[in-house]
Amino acid sequence: MITALVPAAGMSTRLGRNKLLLTFKDKPLIAHAVDTLLASAVDEIIVVLGHEADLVRAAVGGRRVIFVENRQYREGLGSSVRTGLAAIPLPTDAIMIYLPDQPLLEPWDVNFLIRAFAEAGRTNKSIVVPLFRGQRGNPVIIDSSYQTSILAMAGETGCRRVIKQNPDQVLTVEMETDHVVRDVDTADEYERLFK
Repeated sequence: MITALVPAAGMSTRLGRNKLLLTFKDKPLIAHAVDTLLASAVDEIIVVLGHEADLVRAAVGGRRVIFVENRQYREGLGSSVRTGLAAIPLPTDAIMIYLPDQPLLEPWDVNFLIRAFAEAGRTNKSIVVPLFRGQRGNPVIIDSSYQTSILAMAGETGCRRVIKQNPDQVLTVEMETDHVVRDVDTADEYERLFK
């Protein structure tokens, strides 16, 4: 079972407005992210709300997700990841950290990484990290055995720290497109989506 964790609680300070409510392909980025996951092989989706929670929830609409609220969302991405991890109903085999500001990701990208995670298990690896031309991207998939250690870590870098501390457990996967390294943090990055 694969659980997708979607941290959607941030304040989008670099953009100056909630980027998850920006439109891409006629729907808000958060709805686009959820639809991509729903069309993939993930088994459940947890969306972590925080800043403008009611607006983000409304943008997701009636889609089949579990919502949880991060009351400490001002503390950054790490707090949202920990909130989402704490809400995962057991059992799950793996957790995909899926950032909702990557609207170019397609269901086949997600499924490719899920297949890579299955292959990683056969080679005794427990973390999958996508690359594009050597640049690390997202989403990453981690075995659920790391859940407790990430919950115990403070700060922004829980998953990143687990990856760094366990290099022998990491399977890097070179992707065919740049979808895993394209995100929206600034107005310029948003405009480049349409070029």
